Amino acid sequence: MSVLARSVGNAFRNKIRTAAVVAVLAVAIGLALSMLVANQAVGSKVADLNASVGTVLTVNPAGGQGFEGGGEPLTAAQLKTAASVENVTSVVGTQSLRLRNATEAAAQTSAQGTNQGGPAGPGGDTSTQLTTSLTAAVDAGTLGNRNNSSSGNSSTNSSSSTPARTFSLPITATGVGAEVDSTGKALTITSGTGLGDYSVASTKAILGTTLAEKNNLKVGSTFTIGTKKYTVAGLFDAGTTFGNNALYLTLPEAQTLNSATGELSSMIVTVNSMANVDSAKTALQSALGTDKADVTQGQRNLETAVSSLDSVKNISLIAFIASLATAGLIVLLIMVMLVRERRKEIGVLKAIGAPNRTIGIQFVLESLVLVAMGSVLGAVIAALASGPIASALISSNTATSTQTGPGGRGGFGGGAGGPFGGANQLLTSVTASASPGVIAAGILAVFAVAVIGALVPALLTARVRPIEVLRGE
Repeated sequence: MSVLARSVGNAFRNKIRTAAVVAVLAVAIGLALSMLVANQAVGSKVADLNASVGTVLTVNPAGGQGFEGGGEPLTAAQLKTAASVENVTSVVGTQSLRLRNATEAAAQTSAQGTNQGGPAGPGGDTSTQLTTSLTAAVDAGTLGNRNNSSSGNSSTNSSSSTPARTFSLPITATGVGAEVDSTGKALTITSGTGLGDYSVASTKAILGTTLAEKNNLKVGSTFTIGTKKYTVAGLFDAGTTFGNNALYLTLPEAQTLNSATGELSSMIVTVNSMANVDSAKTALQSALGTDKADVTQGQRNLETAVSSLDSVKNISLIAFIASLATAGLIVLLIMVMLVRERRKEIGVLKAIGAPNRTIGIQFVLESLVLVAMGSVLGAVIAALASGPIASALISSNTATSTQTGPGGRGGFGGGAGGPFGGANQLLTSVTASASPGVIAAGILAVFAVAVIGALVPALLTARVRPIEVLRGE
């Protein structure tokens, strides 16, 4: 009988014991693989955050942020200055607009008997209300109507018999100089395409998915801003209700609409590494002037959050090693027991001339049969448990680290209300999936430990002389 056939047969000598051993190994291997998958997922997320979100600075006009405050607008010359700062890899200019539904704006103007300007834009330079055929995808609700009322858009005459008017929210429109969001990452287009050349004026636009649904628009549909017609080139999903009530234009087009040629609402500055963010921030502030621009790290708290994710990564790695060691220990103990049971068999094999290598291989193959069955069940366990385990680890370690940082209330400041959400959404979007490559790497590690665990007791026993073994029997 061949060594392989004998090893497989020996693995099933005692079926009850084999089933128990395989079940215990499956749990240990499944936990080890789950931790390895979680470690890989968190590691990938940390690398992604360090390479993008954590290295983004936002430049706003001094004294102005979002659609509030005063100050002077930023300029194209300042963008060039920012791009020349050491460790800065890219600078994207933006121009922010707020659009009101044209029908509602006309009704308000008629009711109030005056043509009031729209909300001031960044830098306080927007005095003309921009209207659109679009209707906001978000209902104003209590907060929206309260804010409209307090800003003077509704009558404050207590003796008036006119019922309180309800309002729709404005739509956030942003001109960008490149296809990026507030974190400096590429816009996630769910349908259609981007705007093509972002450096030239264009009548194409990208709409949030819910804004498009609200207005029954799809790729190729048209809408108006003022008297100009625009075509929907693509749809994006920002992941937040506020973010999807927005649209994007090319920067020159937005500047034309805002009568602000050459002016910028803000700049998105990407630094080459997280380690250089502080020095780049200081250099930017110095180059632009404290009286001209405010430089902020909209996702500053991500340093704490990334540190927390690093802790999760370390914990998962330690747990993987511990689970792997447990699986190896289980194999070692089982092999010690089997070798002791088969001392006579080993003595007979040696008496008929079997070399130590053959005896060692026999027990190693037997352990690998058990480990292989345990690995199959363990892989199934990992596929089912890796996601919940990763989520539980991340939730417990980032619960106090995912508050959004400072930023514009309605612009590209990166705050909770930014078009693409804040840090919380980014940190909780870690996806742990049991990929074949990770599972294969984990199983190879388990097999390596199993070989050591089986080979040690087998070779130690095989060194015993046959006459001693047979005499003891």
